[in-house]
Amino acid sequence: KMFFGQYWSNKILTIFSNFFTGLKLTDMETCYKAMTKKVIDKIKNELISERFGIEPEITARIKKFRVMEAPILYRGRGYEEGKHIGWKDGLAAVWQIIKFNVFIRK
Repeated sequence: KMFFGQYWSNKILTIFSNFFTGLKLTDMETCYKAMTKKVIDKIKNELISERFGIEPEITARIKKFRVMEAPILYRGRGYEEGKHIGWKDGLAAVWQIIKFNVFIRK
């Protein structure tokens, strides 16, 4: 189960990302993205992000392709189990969403 703050942070980031990409994702930050080799070949040399920035970047770069969602199982981790994401990571994700949807459009 996802923790309250993480749940709402992900919801807000997803709404923000959906606004810029035109997609209708339920969770942009799932970390699971499957795509065809054709899509990978088209975006792989453009990717520049590291850490959590890769999620918004991939989402921005695949928006021009057909995107589908599939349900996943998720068990959230607590801080003791290694979950060390904080508000700074959320701000970084907001910047990445803006950066790859407004300033860097390929």
